[in-house]
Amino acid sequence: MGTVRTRTEEIAGERRQLINVAYRLLGSVSEAEDAVQDAYARWYGLPPSRQEEIRSPGAWLTTVTSRICLDVLGSARARRERYVGAWLPEPLPDRTEWDHAGGADRTGPADPADPADQIVLDESVSMALLVVLESTTPAERVAFVLHEVFRYPFAEIADVLGRTPAACKQLAASARRRVSAARAPVPATGQAEVVRHVRKAWEARDIATLVGLLNPAAVMTADGGGVVGAVLQPVEGAARIARYLVAIAEMAPGLELLERSVNGVPGLVAQRAGVVVTVASFDVSDGRVSRIWAVRNPEKLRPWAREG
Repeated sequence: MGTVRTRTEEIAGERRQLINVAYRLLGSVSEAEDAVQDAYARWYGLPPSRQEEIRSPGAWLTTVTSRICLDVLGSARARRERYVGAWLPEPLPDRTEWDHAGGADRTGPADPADPADQIVLDESVSMALLVVLESTTPAERVAFVLHEVFRYPFAEIADVLGRTPAACKQLAASARRRVSAARAPVPATGQAEVVRHVRKAWEARDIATLVGLLNPAAVMTADGGGVVGAVLQPVEGAARIARYLVAIAEMAPGLELLERSVNGVPGLVAQRAGVVVTVASFDVSDGRVSRIWAVRNPEKLRPWAREG
């Protein structure tokens, strides 16, 4: 009984790692959870004799989860073509911020049953990186995430993708070139200062200051998913973005802007009547904002609306 219990605990203990892999591959908490649940269902569907033959259940579960994610990524292209407006990854709050994020104060430990609680916030889940990864092929994304983020050898990745290790190495290199083309992230302290200035100018309806804080070629992308109002095409140019932000503030009296960690870096959260309605991520370079990603689809804001 002790051996069975230990092995069961070992398998259950892999969930955190699997959720982290799946979120980075899919950019969606709910889809990551579905993929991991599917992988566990396949494990428990194996005959006991087959389970005993598998020396490393964790490696098996990671392989299966990654294959499931690969299939999801393949079908996601078609689904996202039907998505209303731009599709953005789901933003994640820092768990230290959750008591401020539209729900009741949480003084106890995080709920381990919630997949969002399991995700480690680091540079590999920054909105900038996740958006870049959306431009890669499913195979490139799997190869990059498994090797560059989780340090899986190409021999194991080859088993996931059904390709040779050399081919997987090329896929990872191709994705890495796209990622490297993006600028290195600004230190959190520097980004926090810029975001703070944006918040103050936005609250003051100060278009001139907002324009000065934005790169002239800045781009803002919003994701409402057709569920709530959001601009369907990216807004380009500092002046247009500034006017759009001020117009939003004018149309939404009582909007409260909060400086919060978004996917591990400083961002802004907009609340109305204590409910989170928008989570904004920023890409900052040379002291100016070059990209804004505003997620408004309420289905993607569930981790920000905790109930006690």
